[in-house]
Amino acid sequence: MRAQKTPIHAVSTWVRRQPPKVKAFLAVVSGMAALVLLRFIVHDHDNLFVAAEAVHSIGISVLIYKLMKEKTCAGLSLKSQELTAIFLAVRLYCSFVMEYDIHTLLDLATFLTTLWVIYMIRFNLKSSYMEDKDNFAIYYVVIPCAVLALFIHPSTSHHFLNRIFWAFCVYLEAVSVLPQLRVMQNTKIVEPFTAHYVFALGVARFLSCAHWVLQHTLLLRLV
Repeated sequence: MRAQKTPIHAVSTWVRRQPPKVKAFLAVVSGMAALVLLRFIVHDHDNLFVAAEAVHSIGISVLIYKLMKEKTCAGLSLKSQELTAIFLAVRLYCSFVMEYDIHTLLDLATFLTTLWVIYMIRFNLKSSYMEDKDNFAIYYVVIPCAVLALFIHPSTSHHFLNRIFWAFCVYLEAVSVLPQLRVMQNTKIVEPFTAHYVFALGVARFLSCAHWVLQHTLLLRLV
């Protein structure tokens, strides 16, 4: 006897059968709907940023578990980790000179664990690193983010350079997952731990983006 499909399973099956353009449209609509929902149910938008950092830490923990249990870094992008370390280092600097708070401690913990992951990939597990698959040129994202930050940055009372650095780390965070997606595309195989890590990054980036969008909307209303 065939098991009856649940509504969630039926919807997910329908979505998987749609062409890429329809999936992209549905993703945008879903993101906008979730953003509107967060606008009404989350009163302190700063909690979204804390949640984004916490989810990112969970993603890093998944990577550490993978590296320690399976003793392999196959399917992982070293360049994504390096981009992550760069934007976390810049954000830590900004946190120290602009607003030292709980975010600084969370970012410091994530930064240190990211450095450990980089060390493991570069040295301890170098033999399993798919360098030929990790062929995304990071300057393709670092340079545009720096140029964009130079022209589009927050208008606050902080020093001009600090505002540029802050914008740079926000932009770089949004695209730091691109090398990892490129590795997944090149290998054609996605391991469960890698998939969970990318999912955690996606959730973290969405929450971080929601924080900045809602915060900016609030500032516009106050002005």
